Amino acid sequence: MLRRRMGIREDRRQALLDPLADHLLRQGLGGAGLRAMAAAAGTSDRMLLYYFADKDDVLSAVLGHVAERLATLLEAAVPPTPRRRFAPLLEEVWAALRRPALQGCMRLWLEVAARSGRGEAPYRAIAADIADHFAAWAAERLDAPEAERLHQGALLSATVDGLALLGAVGRGRLADAAARSAPFAERG
Repeated sequence: MLRRRMGIREDRRQALLDPLADHLLRQGLGGAGLRAMAAAAGTSDRMLLYYFADKDDVLSAVLGHVAERLATLLEAAVPPTPRRRFAPLLEEVWAALRRPALQGCMRLWLEVAARSGRGEAPYRAIAADIADHFAAWAAERLDAPEAERLHQGALLSATVDGLALLGAVGRGRLADAAARSAPFAERG
């Protein structure tokens, strides 16, 4: 009976992730209060805390879910093969991230990164996991010597974050031009 209850609890927890993710993508971290998230998921804050240990657990699970969504959409838009040189991969990734379906993810990522930079929990750990994952994701797609792939993946990740920041401050055209030029990287 306990196993069945745990399974039901985990199933319900998983079912809450989509509406919670949709809420944070619409509202940003300003909408990350327990009551607001619970209302968006059609439950109460007490029930939310039944399915999750605490607010940090809710945020970790939901932001991880958003990152998985982003990874799935990026995987479809930018498959791992063929491997690409840095500049063409940057252009391809940036073009994918400029799609409306992914822009909310990038806005939310910038908020998470900013809070991580201030040392706020749980954002520091969440941001580190997402950054590591994206650098490894980019490294898989890079046509570079194996010893350089992870470093170039991290550089691509940092470049994309900078482009997203330019877009967030109203300089989308400048970001687009920068993504196309990538003067520091050899074109292949």
